[in-house]
Order: sequence, then C-alpha cells, then structure tokens
Amino acid sequence: MDSYIESVYEGIKEKDPDQPVFHQAALEVLETLEPAIKKFPKYKEFAILERIVEPERIIQFRVPWTNKDGKIQVNRGFRIQYNSAIGPYKGGLRFHPTVNQGMLKFLGFEQTFKNSLTGLPMGGGKGGSDFNPKGKTDNEVERFCTSFMMELYRHIGQFIDVPAGDIGVGAREVGYLYGAYGKITNLHGTCVLTGKGRTFGGSLIRPEATGYGTVYFVQEMLKTRKDDMKGKTVCISGSGNVAQYATEKCTQLGAKVISLSDSSGWIHDPDGIDTKKLAWVMDLKNVRRGRIKEYAEHFKVDYSAKGSPWSVKCDISLPSATQNEVDAKEAKALVDNGVIAVGEGANMPCVPEAVEIFQEAKVLYAPGKAANAGGVSTSGLEMAQNSMRFFWTREEVDAKLHQIMANIHQIAYETSEKFGDKGNYVLGANIGGFLKVADSMIAMGYLS
Repeated sequence: MDSYIESVYEGIKEKDPDQPVFHQAALEVLETLEPAIKKFPKYKEFAILERIVEPERIIQFRVPWTNKDGKIQVNRGFRIQYNSAIGPYKGGLRFHPTVNQGMLKFLGFEQTFKNSLTGLPMGGGKGGSDFNPKGKTDNEVERFCTSFMMELYRHIGQFIDVPAGDIGVGAREVGYLYGAYGKITNLHGTCVLTGKGRTFGGSLIRPEATGYGTVYFVQEMLKTRKDDMKGKTVCISGSGNVAQYATEKCTQLGAKVISLSDSSGWIHDPDGIDTKKLAWVMDLKNVRRGRIKEYAEHFKVDYSAKGSPWSVKCDISLPSATQNEVDAKEAKALVDNGVIAVGEGANMPCVPEAVEIFQEAKVLYAPGKAANAGGVSTSGLEMAQNSMRFFWTREEVDAKLHQIMANIHQIAYETSEKFGDKGNYVLGANIGGFLKVADSMIAMGYLS
C-alpha cells in the first residue's frame, strides 16, 4: 500500500479502534484509490483522503418510548452526516440491535461514493437506532418513531439531509416518521424522507428499485461477455425487499431463482421461485412477518438452519441480506460450482478474501456501491418528483432507473479500463465515485 494511503488508514484505526466494520470499508476503498492518488497529486496536496474519511457531523441522541405494558424503554438514535460536497446528505435509516456508530460510519462512507455514481446531486449520510421493530406492535413502533423524530427533525430537511428506509425501516416506519415530522414542523409536501407511501408523495418503482437495479447491473456486466440473464440459475440470500424484487426481475428476464434466506435459515427450491411462489413469500414477509422456514413447509422443499445458499450450484449469486455474509470458504464453493457473476444487493456482503477469490477466478463481481445503487437512485427520482409536484408513470421511472444503472456500469467499467485493470468493478466504482466528490471538495475550498 502507498505510504500516504497507509498513514491515512492507520490514523483511522488509531482514532476509532473499536470500529472494525468501518476500518474494513475504508481499507477496501483506500487501497483501490492508489492509482488515482498517484495520477493526480492534487488530492494529496489538498488532504482529500484525510477529509473524506471523516464524517462532517455525527449526531447521537436518546430515544425514550413506552412499550405495550406502559414501561419506558430507552434506545440510542444516530445520524451520520458524512459528506455534502455534491448535494444534501442522503441515506437510509436502519433499526436493528446491531446498529452503532461504527456501522453507520461504514454505511455513510459507502453511501457517499454510491450516491456520486448515480449522477444525481446527493451527498452521503446514514442513520438509525439499536431499536428492534421485530415482534413489536404497530402502536409500539409508532411511539418509537415519533420519539425518534422528535430529535431527528432538527437535523434534516429537503435541502439539508433526506433520510430513507433501510433494514428494519419499511413502509410502516417511514409513514410514522413522516407523519411525526409533519406534525412537529407543520411542513407538508416536502421531500424530507424518501420511500414514502404512494398516496403521500412516494414514487412508483421505489420499493422495487434496489432489487431491480442489482439485476440491471448484473445484466450490464453479462453484456460485456456477450451473455444475458435468460436461462441462468440464480441464488439469492435474504427475503426482504431487495431479495423479493431481485427475484421478480430475474424471473421477468428468464432466469430461475432457487434460494432465499432469513436470519433463521435458508431454503432451496430447485424448481424455481416463480411468480406465484414469490407472491406467497411477499405475503409471508410483508404481511404476516413470518419466517422463511414456512416456505419450505408449504412448498415441500429443502430448508436448513445451518450454512448458507452459497453451497448450491448456480450461475449467478446475489447476496442481498447483510454485510459480511459471504466468507472465503463460501466464495470458493461458488467458484467451484461454476458461478459466473456476483452482484451485491446488500452493503458489503462479501468479505475482502471472498472478493479476491472472485476476482482471481475472473468472476464478474459487482460491489454494493455500484450494484445496489438503484434504491438511492429512485429516491433521488422521488425527490425530483416531489420538487416538481408531479409524478412519472411506472414505466417512466423504471426506464430512468434502468438508464442510471447502465450509466453506473459504464462509469465503473470505463474507469477500470482507464486505470489499467479493465473489468475490475471494485476499482472502477471506487475511483469513479471518488473523483466527483474529491473534485467538488477542492473546488469549494478547504472547509468543504
């Protein structure tokens, strides 16, 4: 590693030694930026790396709320406003017991480059709470969201910071958050949150966008080898929003999805999860909030509480559950079983050793900041529609999403070629996203 880049990375570890996930994300980006730093010395001169690894602002607050028994509970709330060089902070809110400052710094850091790649004027941010909505009543979730927004409202706005949903924050939570914001501020019709319901400012295709976008990106990668999705066997992890709509788009393009998972285990359906089976999954997960094991019981297919879908033979792998879910052993199993493409539907689901295995085997590998940018891209389109007080049709939004994902692929592919490693989408996405942010920071002076 270049000595300058190494000194920046060592500084991160020294300042925040208890944030290993953030260290991992920062290292993955910094290592691949070396060709850009050598080619353009101005980034070192203007201390861009030292500035870009530090969030502009970290907000932490307590969130008191009452449970169904009337007892007061207290959780931690966070908002990491990471970088606003190219637009207002933009990124999701995550409600999950594992949420902490280090995790959100990792997500906000990644979000900065992801948003840059979309071509839309959005900076990077992330937030959330260690609150767990799983198993809570609607009334409990509403009380929590209202309390959470009682503090968050001070720090967000359509020209400041525009949160969205993430793990644990779906349509129900976004609705409660937006309702609380309106009551507190008496401001309505503003794009202060994206992923809203269609009846109060949401965009068509937004629920589908991350899953669709991941598949669109993989489709573009396959084109570079004169191939496509038709007839391919696909393994997907997760069974939430991203996994559901990635399954739908794969099916529409003629591929066969044979696996889904959740935190309790995974299912293998060799006949494929067709449209009717997917509708059953959506009802299970979105309405009944059940476990994927019920799919196996209902459709009489294999279920395992151990291991992962990556042991199953497939052409395409779409890890869409959570970070670091694919380790080196599982990556090797995928390669040995003939996988030709991997697209990250989740944020950083593949550990660094797994990524190396895919790249050494010449597997088409799409990092999350490129492959799963469809969600934030359509959030940007939702912001545009809200500003215009106008809505595009489903077909119009889907076409714009498809074009954005094709553009992101083009940026990553052409940048990788420009910096001497054609087809290395990690290098291409990292440098491609970095250049726009870094040049904007330089243009606006040392305070940016």
